[in-house]
Amino acid sequence: MKKLIVCLLLLLSLSAVYGQQRERYEFRRNLPVYADSLIADLTYPLAWGNSSITDFNEWKQAARQKVLDCMLASPPSATNGYDVKIMAEERRDGYTARKIEVRLSRYYSVPAYLLIPDGDGPFPAVNLLHDHGAHLFIGKEKMIRPLACEGSTVIRDADDWVASLYEGQYVGDYLARHGYVVFSADAPMWGERGQQEGPRRDKYDMIAGNMMMYGIDLSAYMTYDDIRGTEFLASLPQTDATKIGCMGCSMGAYRAWMLSALSDHIKAAVAICWMTTTDEQMSFKYSRTENGGFANCLPGLRRWLDYPHIASIACPNAMLFISGSQDKLFPVAGVEKAFRIMHDVWHSQDADGQLETELWDIPHSCPLKAQERALHFFQQHL
Repeated sequence: MKKLIVCLLLLLSLSAVYGQQRERYEFRRNLPVYADSLIADLTYPLAWGNSSITDFNEWKQAARQKVLDCMLASPPSATNGYDVKIMAEERRDGYTARKIEVRLSRYYSVPAYLLIPDGDGPFPAVNLLHDHGAHLFIGKEKMIRPLACEGSTVIRDADDWVASLYEGQYVGDYLARHGYVVFSADAPMWGERGQQEGPRRDKYDMIAGNMMMYGIDLSAYMTYDDIRGTEFLASLPQTDATKIGCMGCSMGAYRAWMLSALSDHIKAAVAICWMTTTDEQMSFKYSRTENGGFANCLPGLRRWLDYPHIASIACPNAMLFISGSQDKLFPVAGVEKAFRIMHDVWHSQDADGQLETELWDIPHSCPLKAQERALHFFQQHL
């Protein structure tokens, strides 16, 4: 009883401390009170049009290198190739589904799904990049229907997630039925690359901070893996290496335009519900409690380039952006501003027809009509 009383008193004491507020403070709603001043000081000196570099190809090289510099050290390459292991395989309607492990670094192998259409090939291919959704229990299973080897808990969770965000259709299986090789891998902290203690969104930022203590960046590792996963996809005999695209929704869309900017393998990309400008995303204008977080945090990069400037490194390749006017994560003002910036870049290179930006009356989601639009876009450009 005595120990119980002590514990209760301790809890009451901690509750009182956490509930206290000082008259002076420097942070509000997870932002510094001087956020507007920080935004005003962001001049993006390396953006196309701001930079002193006037040759577009030279600018692309310099801008890409700056992004890579801010991504810090890359995971070391594997010494013995991809060392692919087929963990399971099953026949589906017009294609074969495989669960594989592919070594993307000397440090780790990555669980992934691979869909291969029936026929001789080689086929066009798409690297499908899964979303965030504050739901870390599954990753690749958000994009491709789980194989039977995963068990009922994973399959049920994936079905529920796809029903809520993708109108019940697995994007990868949809593309495979239309003749595309499809690859989708778990990002660090998702699915089978998660935490032993179980998936918790509140642990992501702590782990990302700990990773920085090693001199590396967790978000950058995700992008490095996307680049190497695409290189693996291009190496497959079933893949036409000249016809590779990528696609994602939400964080998957962020991954798609980042990958397009940094990988020469990507010829066409679809990004659904992730594009904005920093002045809108990181301001007090909207009642958000999270403005991006570690999942898209690359140290110091905002001092040089904003989101649409990075995406523009992919110019003049084909890109489709779809955003939602009802998307509470990305207000329309930031979306439209980012779209204008990118259109100016593609226009400067006489490539207007290669960039398509659309604002739909949808929330933060990837409905069936968006998936159909993506398929038609890939059919046109791949």
